[in-house]
Amino acid sequence: MTEFIYLADLFGTVVFAISGALAAGRLRMDPFGVLVLAGVTAVGGGTVRDAILGATPVFWITDTTYVWLIAATATLVMLMVRCPRRLSGRWFQVADAFGLAVFTVIGAQKALAFGAEPIIAVMMGTMTGVMGGLIRDVLCREVPLVLRTEIYATACIVGGIIYTSALSLGLAAIPAALLAMAGTLLLRLIAIFYHLSLPAFALDDNK
Repeated sequence: MTEFIYLADLFGTVVFAISGALAAGRLRMDPFGVLVLAGVTAVGGGTVRDAILGATPVFWITDTTYVWLIAATATLVMLMVRCPRRLSGRWFQVADAFGLAVFTVIGAQKALAFGAEPIIAVMMGTMTGVMGGLIRDVLCREVPLVLRTEIYATACIVGGIIYTSALSLGLAAIPAALLAMAGTLLLRLIAIFYHLSLPAFALDDNK
């Protein structure tokens, strides 16, 4: 299980680093800006999670594989993607959805490993999934996806509930993780392709 989680975490790191690098490219940032945005998107959520759980030093300090992987990913994106602005926003969202699914389960699993209750594990999974993208969007001067009506954090919450519930029902760790990842990814992709969103909360100032 430990090796599976680690490989899944590396995969999610690459996917989120790509998401951050593409966002930087669409805004015509310089190479340093691309590297920074790729980095905060990839490890921002996990960093905040570890700080809250007391898992210090945070994971990418004790294992620099993450740092080198982010740098390599950002460099490859700059070399291979010549015109980021021509990329469909749909591809950007799909790449983000894959990272979201992986990080949600990673965050919930780590919280449980630290003895947290299932509800806290769901919260930590959600935070791991959305915080990097939130920091990315703030740096890009955009309203973060998690604060819009899009089904984003909701997908993380559902994935976290699936994971903790599957474990409590006796499902083995890896099948539970795969089931939760699939549930998170499926819900997010359905929301993307069918333009589903949550109802907006709006105040009528005229009343």
